[in-house]
Amino acid sequence: MNQQTSHNLSPFDLLARSWQRPAAVAAACFSADASAVAFTSVDGTVAIGPVADQEPPESRIRVSGDLGQTTIRPRQKPPAPLIATSTLGDGDVPITSYLRSGFLVGAATGRAMHLAADGEVAETPINIDGPVVAIDHSAGTATTAITNGHDVFLSRAHDDVVKLRQAGPSSTHTIAFSPDGKRLAFDSGKGVSIWTVDADLAPISEFSTPAGATSLRWSGDGSWLACGLETGGFVLACPANGQTAIVGGFPSPVRTVCWSRPANALFASGAFRIAGWSMAAPPLHDAASGALETGRPGLVPVETVAAHPERKIIAAGYANGRVAVGQIGSRDELVVKLSGSAITALAWSGDGQHLAAGMVDGTAAIITFPALLFK
Repeated sequence: MNQQTSHNLSPFDLLARSWQRPAAVAAACFSADASAVAFTSVDGTVAIGPVADQEPPESRIRVSGDLGQTTIRPRQKPPAPLIATSTLGDGDVPITSYLRSGFLVGAATGRAMHLAADGEVAETPINIDGPVVAIDHSAGTATTAITNGHDVFLSRAHDDVVKLRQAGPSSTHTIAFSPDGKRLAFDSGKGVSIWTVDADLAPISEFSTPAGATSLRWSGDGSWLACGLETGGFVLACPANGQTAIVGGFPSPVRTVCWSRPANALFASGAFRIAGWSMAAPPLHDAASGALETGRPGLVPVETVAAHPERKIIAAGYANGRVAVGQIGSRDELVVKLSGSAITALAWSGDGQHLAAGMVDGTAAIITFPALLFK
């Protein structure tokens, strides 16, 4: 590769390892120890790759002696191939991190499968009627929650599966443990239910939603819960006092919501810019309260967002394939990828050094950022 071509490469070309999957990527999930990342696809398969990079960006950084200019040399070798499973479901399968380096995957058989970092799949005792639609695992309490789209089930340390009784018909497609694992939130068709699952299983609160839920995310301290909606924006709830608010005005579905602990802020996809709010002035009574101007507005909606775990940084993926990483509360941003296939998934590793990305065309990538970029 000549020098001129190298200069024309994008940050994605220089920082990312990418692979081509046979179907669109639906989600990306890092293992708890950040040693592996798993990509689920809409064909029901899961592909796993090691996070460790044989040619990390730091090893390819060069500083010119005359001008002191810093550049990154392109990779010399293609990355090692991903390890792919056989088909586990009729569509994309739900996944969550499990133990230190593995994952739990919900299969079409109703079984929760243990997927190791080397691609080995093993059955667990967790089994329900019907395909698993959503799954979550709390490492702190060793409790797993799964749903078949109607009923919600709990299993503590792989003991007997217990069904949470719900009043009336329900339709559940997303579930989420609170950070301490003592509460479980799930959508119930017309709203969101929150149950205590620490000792006795019992509902403690519920709030209605004007549209179907797409995602549920607790704040890092468990004091807030955000629910993305298929239409109409998202719902912000404070379970402790029962306060809720609908933050609307989004032109597209709010497929993802996320929390930044370092910035004490909430972010949502679905707008024509990175939409965020400081929780120092939460948007409970006014959607503009606490609004953070982050990144630059455009004409293409944000499809997914992911907050850096240690820095005041937010990553956003757009419908036109653009990936940007911005300073929270600032217009400054790094455009990692300018265009391409729509971004369907973004996830940071626990140490914040790696950003996993998935795309509609089947591209799966791990973007590794050298420390100097975030100084």
